Amino acid sequence: MKIDIISLFPDMFDALNYGIVGRALREHLLDLKHWNPRDYTDDPNGRVDDRPYGGGPGMVMQYEPLAKTITAAKQSNDTPAKVIYLSPQGKPLTQEVICTFAQSPRLVLVSGRYEGIDERVIEKHIDEEWSVGDYVVSGGELPCMLMIDAITRQLPGALGHEDSADQDSFSEGLLDCPHYTRPELIDDMAVPPTLLSGYHKGIARWRRQQSLLKTWQKRPDLVKRRVLNDDDQALLQEAIKSTDEKNEESP
Repeated sequence: MKIDIISLFPDMFDALNYGIVGRALREHLLDLKHWNPRDYTDDPNGRVDDRPYGGGPGMVMQYEPLAKTITAAKQSNDTPAKVIYLSPQGKPLTQEVICTFAQSPRLVLVSGRYEGIDERVIEKHIDEEWSVGDYVVSGGELPCMLMIDAITRQLPGALGHEDSADQDSFSEGLLDCPHYTRPELIDDMAVPPTLLSGYHKGIARWRRQQSLLKTWQKRPDLVKRRVLNDDDQALLQEAIKSTDEKNEESP
C-alpha cells in the first residue's frame, strides 16, 4: 500500500520506523512518501501561512502552497488516490473505516497546522475529513500516524500472527478480552482456570464472554449500537449475573 503524507514536519514521522509499521516498511508492505508544502510556496522565506480574514488568534495555512502540494502528490503516481484531511471537524475514525481504507491501494493524508487550513482547500481538494477524537492537538501529524498505524495492522503479512488483527479491540465492534501471561500466580491473583485447561472450545467461549462483559462495563455505547445474537445475549447475561453475585459476596 502507498500513502503520501503532506506535512510541514515530515521528520515527525520517523517514529513510524519502529514496531509493526517499521517492519511493514522494511518488508515493502507499506510505502510512505512525504510532501512538504514549503517546497511549493513562492514566498522566499518558505512561508505557507497568513492571518485569518475577520481577525482572531493564530494563523491559517494558505490555499496555494497546500493545493499545489496535493496536486503534485496525486500526479506523482498513476494509482488513483483518495485525499484525506485529518481534522476535529471530520467524522469519527472507526475500526470499520480503517479496514475499508486498508483495502485502498493508495491514500493521500493531509496534516493541518496552526488554526487549520484555508476552507477552499477542503472544498476543492479534500475528498474526506476524518477525526481521531473529540479533542484538539497541535497538528495533523499525530492523527496521521495513528491512522497509518491502524491501517498497517490490517495489511496482510504485517502482524506476526495471521489472527492477531481479528482479536484486536473493535475488530468486531467489541473490546478485547483480558490477557494473561506467566507467572500463573502473582500477588495472590491467579490466571482464570479456563485458560489453563487446554480445552480450546472452552477458552474461546470464555474469551468471547469476557469481551462482551468488558464492552458492557467500559463501553456500553458499543453494546447498544450492536445487535447481539442469541448466543452472545446469553453469554453476556450469564457474565453479568456472575459478576453481580461476586459483588454481593464481597465484604
